[in-house]
Amino acid sequence: MSLPILISIAVFVGVAALVIAVGFFFTGKQERRIEDRLELLAGMRNPQAEQAQESIVKESLLGEEKQSWLSRFLEDHLNLGLLMEQADVRMPVGQFALFILGAAVAGGVCGGMLGKSLFWALLAAGLAALLPVLWLMYRRKKRLRAFSAQLPDALELIARALRAGQSLAAAIHLVGEEMPAPISQEFAMAYEEQNLGIPLEESLRNMTRRVPNLDLKFFATAVVLQRQTGGDLAEVLDKIGSLIRERFKIWGQIQALTGEGRMSGVVLLALPPVLLAVMYYLNPEYTSMLFYHPQGQKMLAGAIIMQLIGAVVIRKIVNIDV
Repeated sequence: MSLPILISIAVFVGVAALVIAVGFFFTGKQERRIEDRLELLAGMRNPQAEQAQESIVKESLLGEEKQSWLSRFLEDHLNLGLLMEQADVRMPVGQFALFILGAAVAGGVCGGMLGKSLFWALLAAGLAALLPVLWLMYRRKKRLRAFSAQLPDALELIARALRAGQSLAAAIHLVGEEMPAPISQEFAMAYEEQNLGIPLEESLRNMTRRVPNLDLKFFATAVVLQRQTGGDLAEVLDKIGSLIRERFKIWGQIQALTGEGRMSGVVLLALPPVLLAVMYYLNPEYTSMLFYHPQGQKMLAGAIIMQLIGAVVIRKIVNIDV
């Protein structure tokens, strides 16, 4: 048996073992959470309401400043279970991990058959494994963006319900019934949690974990402080809603001003692969040196790496946080 085949088998066995281990880890974590909820509802342990309040306040006021970019990246993008929950993908983590493994194996087989080398097999396997993850991140980003757009209306609805004499729990339930998804799903889940006996502070903390939105953390902090010290919560929610609307207005102006830069980035990033495809169509023998010659493969890998670095730099320039 040749060395490339042995290396491919070893890589496949290692990735499969890693996926199985990750699946068992997340499954055990989910079972532990279910046991904690059952113990809480059965009265076997006391709810940690004060800890939930302190956690919300600290995460809202200090978490964004103290966490490094590496910590935020690891927390947001490498926690597959939390990523699937935030993207509203109702699938077991182990099943999705096996789906990634299957895509990697299929990509590796296709790359090996087309490129006839271990390099192209591994490259195709890595790219195919990234496709489900990229789809999951796109779905998560789209859902969080829709949640952010709906949050001002939800806060104004809660404020009007509070002025009408309803309780905060009833106002949260009203958002879950009257507003469209995805914000109705999250508020309805928070209402169901506190309706089953979980303290409202802890249910809000769970919602801020599922939806990493700074404005939502402001809302949770306002609720915690109002329950501790008193005050007009409806007025605070109106101010938070107006602040969010002003932020969206500024963000729209920034998008209009950076539109030319974003379009230039798209053209610059799409031009090399398009020219490569055209050259391969016109003169396959001349372009095939990049795919089959060892020096050409190194040049092509370097070009791909430089393209990725350029994409990151352009994204850093045109993306301005508001």
